[in-house]
Amino acid sequence: MQHDQFIGEVQNKAGLESRGAAERVTRAGLETLTERIPAGLADNIAAQLPHEIGEHMRRVATAPDVPYTGMRMTTQEFFDRVATRSGAKGPAAVYQARCVMEVVGEATQGGLMTKVREALPDELSTVLLAGSTGHVPNGGGAADPHRAGR
Repeated sequence: MQHDQFIGEVQNKAGLESRGAAERVTRAGLETLTERIPAGLADNIAAQLPHEIGEHMRRVATAPDVPYTGMRMTTQEFFDRVATRSGAKGPAAVYQARCVMEVVGEATQGGLMTKVREALPDELSTVLLAGSTGHVPNGGGAADPHRAGR
C-alpha cells in the first residue's frame, strides 16, 4: 500500500473532511501505539507501512533521550494521548484511532495485528482493534462516524 492510498483509506473510513486530518490522526494513533507496544513489534509494523507512515513509529521508537516503547497506560490514557496529538475529542479520537488500526491491519502481513492484540491489555485491544464497523462492548458504542463527532 502506498502513502496516498493509506491516508485516503483512513480519511474514508473515519469520515474525515481532509487529508490533513487523516494525516494527523494517523500520526497520533501510530505514535501512541508505538509508545505502548514493544520496540521490536513497532519496528516490524513500521517496516511494512509506507515509508512516510512508518516514520511516525520509527521516530518514537528511536527517541535518543528516553525509551518510549512498552509503556504501561490505561485505555483512557491511550485515547487521551491520541486526542491530544490529533486534536480530536473523546469518541471521535477513539473512532479515528480504530480506523487507523484497521488500515494498518490491511497494509501489513504476517499476523502483526494478532501480535499487537497480544501485546495490549484486553480492554485496550478490544476497543482499539474493533475496526471502523465493529461494536465495542460495555457502552463503547457502535462505530458510527456521525456519533464520533467528526
